[in-house]
Amino acid sequence: MQSEQSLPKPGRLHMLWSIFWAFFKISPLTFGGGYVMIPLLEREFVERKKWVKTEEIADIFAVSESVPGSIAVNSGTFIGFRLAGIPGAIAAMAGAVMPTFLILLIFSALLLGNQDNPIVQQALMGIRPTIVALIAYAGYKIGRTAVIDKTTLVMVALTVAVMLVVHMHPIITILSGGVLGIILGSLKKRIQAKDNRGDLKC
Repeated sequence: MQSEQSLPKPGRLHMLWSIFWAFFKISPLTFGGGYVMIPLLEREFVERKKWVKTEEIADIFAVSESVPGSIAVNSGTFIGFRLAGIPGAIAAMAGAVMPTFLILLIFSALLLGNQDNPIVQQALMGIRPTIVALIAYAGYKIGRTAVIDKTTLVMVALTVAVMLVVHMHPIITILSGGVLGIILGSLKKRIQAKDNRGDLKC
């Protein structure tokens, strides 16, 4: 794909509009948090537009969760910047925030006067399990690219166990994962170097 800077002005404007509209369409569908965005982003940017690779989605969400702020807005800003620089980041952020802001205003006005309505309560009760299913599906899709060997599988299992038992803060968990990844990567390189030296001696 051509970079945003190399495109003629009409092409840049079209790219920015495409980024804005993609997030504008996805944002209202992300009930339950940013993780629900994962399958929608993958369908839009990986399968349809082919702007991002499947394995990059996991990296984008890892970075987005590692910094303060909404994961949906962070991931949108990250993808927009990757595709079209700062203008792309602004377009993606605006597309992700605007529909949610407008819908929240409307729902707030409606729900405040109807929060005890049985129909409203039943609708919310039906939405919650579907959100869990979407998050589980998103976890499965990320797992296919993040869990690549026995080491990463063990890291996932240990992290889940720690989160269940110790209730560690997510920031500490993410930083610990980064440090552990660096340590394990260094150890793996040393082992491979030793094996290579052993093969040369033979």
